[in-house]
Amino acid sequence: MSEPTRTVLFIGAGRHQRRAILRAQELGLRVAAVDRNPDAPGLEVADIPRVVDFADADAVIAGVADLEFDGVLTVSADRAVPVVAAVAEARGLPGIGVAAAHLMTHKVAMRRALADAGVPQPRFAAIRSLAERHLAAKEVGFPAVLKPADSGGQRAVFRVESVDDIERHLHEVLIASPTEEGILEEFVEGTEMNGIVIARDGEAIPLTLSDRMRPPGLGFGVGWIHVYPPTIPSDQLVESERIASRTARALGMRTGIAFPQLIAAPDGRVIVVECAARIPGGQMADLVRHAVGVDLVEVQLAMALGDPLPDELVLPRFRQPLAIRFFTAEPGPLPTGRVVRVGPLDAMLAAPGVVQADTYLQIGEEIRPVQRDGDRRGYVIATANTNLQALELAEQAARLIDVEVEPA
Repeated sequence: MSEPTRTVLFIGAGRHQRRAILRAQELGLRVAAVDRNPDAPGLEVADIPRVVDFADADAVIAGVADLEFDGVLTVSADRAVPVVAAVAEARGLPGIGVAAAHLMTHKVAMRRALADAGVPQPRFAAIRSLAERHLAAKEVGFPAVLKPADSGGQRAVFRVESVDDIERHLHEVLIASPTEEGILEEFVEGTEMNGIVIARDGEAIPLTLSDRMRPPGLGFGVGWIHVYPPTIPSDQLVESERIASRTARALGMRTGIAFPQLIAAPDGRVIVVECAARIPGGQMADLVRHAVGVDLVEVQLAMALGDPLPDELVLPRFRQPLAIRFFTAEPGPLPTGRVVRVGPLDAMLAAPGVVQADTYLQIGEEIRPVQRDGDRRGYVIATANTNLQALELAEQAARLIDVEVEPA
């Protein structure tokens, strides 16, 4: 007699989750999914769709009270991480725990935990009101980065050069924070990197580190190019992998996928920008799959179900240099204006080195200068013998995007 099909619950059902849901179904799992948007792409393909606000743990627990499931997870959605942990604890299922989920989604709590563990990081100060702006500025100095303590997607992230800049932007920052709290952090020049660390029963395995290149201007916080392996000296790369692993352990992750972001400074230092507890968006799962041959969705599903995590599932199988170029405007290959036509990607997909490309552009939407993650409207991935060759091929291919616009 065959074993009954196991069910997993996805918290959030957006575009990134839809791909993961389809992958779970390919692996023979039944999928339940919740999202407050009844038109969420993942709900369309889930076996059991539920319209529930996935950022509300109590609502989710009540909304799936009648369901039996064997594991719970999210992909890409930072707001869902504490909810996944709460649902897992309520049902006695594997998870990272509510305490670790809080540390990895609230930047002030994260900073304090990393400080206690001696992990190198920028100077920082919590800021909840204009009355605290002078004290925060004195503790951190300028230039600095002002952002919500618990938000994502590069919403309300500002580089500030003075107390007047803090005053100008703080209201927007606090509105973007569910707990109405901001954080001011030292701005550190250097090469920013995305890391992927797999924690397996307390063992932290650094999987990939890649350059996270950012545009100038208001969109300075948006990762618009990823390059693997990173373009830093080998000794600094070794130190970066060590610090990425320390970060996951310091934040209490024993089994899970950690997404640390680091900066390799010109003076040789490596500091931690922040760390999430999820498969990241922004094609990072695709980067890992093409770069080292590890399927993060399959790994996360095994973790959620409490299945074994053998070496063949979690360790790199090869090392392939690559680059990801996102489609953005001003700067970037996209024009600004209202979209009237989106051409096929055939020429781009046939370009040298290209292994994957997609676009999210829709007729009638407005393309605006890049400012937040949502302004990235597609991507192309190219591989080559070296990372810089891959970047050149990705840039060439991105210029083949076929989009027509009219003034907005």
